[in-house]
Amino acid sequence: MNRNSPAPGFSQTPRFDVAIVGGGIVGLATAMALLERGRPSLVVIEAEKQLAAHQTGHNSGVIHSGLYYKSGSLKARLCVEGREALYRFCAEHGIACERCGKIVVATDHSEMPALEELCRRGTANGLAGLRVLSIQELREHEPHVTGVGGLRVRETGIVDFAEVARGYARVVQSRGGQVMTGTRLLGVLRREGRIILRTTRGDIACGMMVNCGGLQSDRIARMCGLRPAVRIVPFRGEYYRLSPAGAALVRNLIYPVPDPAFPFLGVHFTRMIGGGVEAGPNAVPALSRHGYSWSQVNGRDLLDAMGFVGTWRLAGRYWRTGLAELYRSLSRRAYLKALQRLLPAVQLEHLQPGGAGVRAQALGADGRMVDDFRIESAPGMVHVLNAPSPAATASIAIGRYIAEEVVCRRLGSEG
Repeated sequence: MNRNSPAPGFSQTPRFDVAIVGGGIVGLATAMALLERGRPSLVVIEAEKQLAAHQTGHNSGVIHSGLYYKSGSLKARLCVEGREALYRFCAEHGIACERCGKIVVATDHSEMPALEELCRRGTANGLAGLRVLSIQELREHEPHVTGVGGLRVRETGIVDFAEVARGYARVVQSRGGQVMTGTRLLGVLRREGRIILRTTRGDIACGMMVNCGGLQSDRIARMCGLRPAVRIVPFRGEYYRLSPAGAALVRNLIYPVPDPAFPFLGVHFTRMIGGGVEAGPNAVPALSRHGYSWSQVNGRDLLDAMGFVGTWRLAGRYWRTGLAELYRSLSRRAYLKALQRLLPAVQLEHLQPGGAGVRAQALGADGRMVDDFRIESAPGMVHVLNAPSPAATASIAIGRYIAEEVVCRRLGSEG
């Protein structure tokens, strides 16, 4: 079956040991990990006509090092494991990637304690050779930046994650798994000890279901009868591309010191594996879970977010930051000013229209953003309810983690 073209409607209900909902990088990595462990009959279903259509395909392309995450957290462990597994996968499968490194820049002395904390945290997470750089050393790596200190993070890299996802799909298919695009989930029910997925192409029966639905993951969980404690609230990140003259100011990746109270890293500069440099992203509310611009509005998604008490509590906590992000979204000059904190030489004429991505941010009723991965289980099911950055980097490790959960659930049910 061609993974990029829809299959005909089913003449009878196909049966699988495992069905994975979601053809993004996490769903495909999970399928690959399950097939590594044995030969279950397995299918991945994807609502869109192509794989990696949303978060994976709109990713910045950064292979994260594990610098930012609390030591011992699931994020930190899976990021470090997954990063090296991803580099090996790309080398083995001929996928272009580069371990280019990045610089994190403290733009004034008030940011130096946070930079030093990042250095300690990164070292605890196994990153090699981390130390605070002097201004002179900073300029040796990135001559056009301005700052009072920095960190050189060697493990960071760049790749096209949509191409990685397609590589995972090829492995899945080579090991006997099926990948079905254009297959939207409509409902879930249980019948005679099996789970029945009602789809736009007919019913699919399975022994185990894995929800890797990303932007729709909470809805899929509710469709399965769960009452998840989190709600997906979408945030859009908007990018500019730098003109060739602007791109010449950037050697690799340049990041600010992040606000530890906010899960977004702030606008930064990223050299892309296919050429060119992106600047961004900001973080603004998306008016649709697939809202890549202000003109894309979905009434159900908007009501879902605005009717959730956690959204209003989040807004009450971060309204000043939110207004600043909205202003940068609407004003190119304001966006430029944020970029010039890192790179004063970048000018308005260097900024060209770029792309955008939507982040599936899990939010609790208390208004707090869920920072770590959130994976919950139910009889016959595993639900990935929060897989924010660095999920793409950590995808192979996350897939293996989920596969272990699936195997344990199956053995438990059989015992």
